[in-house]
Amino acid sequence: MKLLIVGAGGVGTSAAQIIKRAGKEGAWAEKVVIADYDLGRAMEVTKQLDDPRFIPSEIDARSPAYLKMVIEKREVDFVMNAVEPAFNETIFEACFERGVGYLDCAMTLSVPDEKDPYHKANVKLGDYQFARHEQWAEKGITAIVGSGVEPGMADVFARYAADRLFDTVDEINVRDGDNYTGGGDFGFSVWTTIEECLNPPVIWEKGKGWFTTDRFSEPEIFHFPGGIGDVEVVNVEHEEVLLVPRVIDCNRVTFKYGVPAEFRQLLLNLESVGMTDAKRKITVGEVSVGERQITPRDFLVRVVPSPIESSVNMVGKGCAGTWVTGTKDGKRRSVYLYQVADNQTCLKKYGTNSVVAQTAVGPVIMLELIDKGIWNLKGVHGPESFPPEPFVERLAKYEFPAGLLEMDSDYADMLNKKALSDLLE
Repeated sequence: MKLLIVGAGGVGTSAAQIIKRAGKEGAWAEKVVIADYDLGRAMEVTKQLDDPRFIPSEIDARSPAYLKMVIEKREVDFVMNAVEPAFNETIFEACFERGVGYLDCAMTLSVPDEKDPYHKANVKLGDYQFARHEQWAEKGITAIVGSGVEPGMADVFARYAADRLFDTVDEINVRDGDNYTGGGDFGFSVWTTIEECLNPPVIWEKGKGWFTTDRFSEPEIFHFPGGIGDVEVVNVEHEEVLLVPRVIDCNRVTFKYGVPAEFRQLLLNLESVGMTDAKRKITVGEVSVGERQITPRDFLVRVVPSPIESSVNMVGKGCAGTWVTGTKDGKRRSVYLYQVADNQTCLKKYGTNSVVAQTAVGPVIMLELIDKGIWNLKGVHGPESFPPEPFVERLAKYEFPAGLLEMDSDYADMLNKKALSDLLE
């Protein structure tokens, strides 16, 4: 595969590092062009990689003409979009026009309902992209949308559970939590954290479809593995809810994330004074932030400490996973499929924090599966549309092994009794 990574930030850099670290297993990546609006940053990343397969390039993700020029000049056949989702439509369409594959970590943005934003879904995450499915399929090219960790890995876990662990599926609930200390709260992106936390969360139910609810609603305590323990999680807008029910037969899909109470309030305070606005342009005078006319949110992105830099001294683990309930062999079953990453370990291996590294490994695995023809669907698809086993198997190969937690249920009771019986035999 001749790959173009748009964005030399945390996710793009981590993806390149993961490919490099894989050694012979990463040989499927024949050429990797790392492109950024800051050519110096792209050059620094490729210098660190010290591998002739990795080539720096300058790019402007806002310019269709520039994107198409780089795709053609560098002779790539697949593009990984590793920038903020505000650029998705432009990159997505440039790939279509040039006839190359496309993959992103977060889908095109939603637009809340103007009259009833906390009950009624309007333009949903990914609607723009899925509306183009037939055109992509007819052209014989592939777009995989929502392909990071959540969404991405979590969707694969949902498909794996539905295919391998259950006869019938009731609920698919993605749950994300951590026990980080000593770092910032903005994860891997200030812009994206604001977007997903302050938009109305989406829930899907069979017979009702997609609907929205209040921000940070329905708090619950979820016990995360890996030594993380109990974390309060709340509803947040996320792609899995828009992706999973398109493919997997179930009754309900939700996404909840461990947003600390004080950080929720900070976000609401920033919103109340207009600093989270992503549309209104403001003049920043002589402040050196690039363009003089930028949005308040873009201004925050420039002045808030970089999530990458602020996580250098952060310790602890983050857990991303999918909690599935349903029936197996006539008994109720409850399973949590997950991946835990340690921040300091990821910093040492990849030079980026665990949130970023977890986000990057999913796309790398998916790109390998596409290159080898193992994942081979044309059109626009989410990760749950593909066979899950090859992905799950490769998580360990790429040093991000998954886990399966059998939670309290009738089926778990049966397994526990059987385990003791087997020991006594």
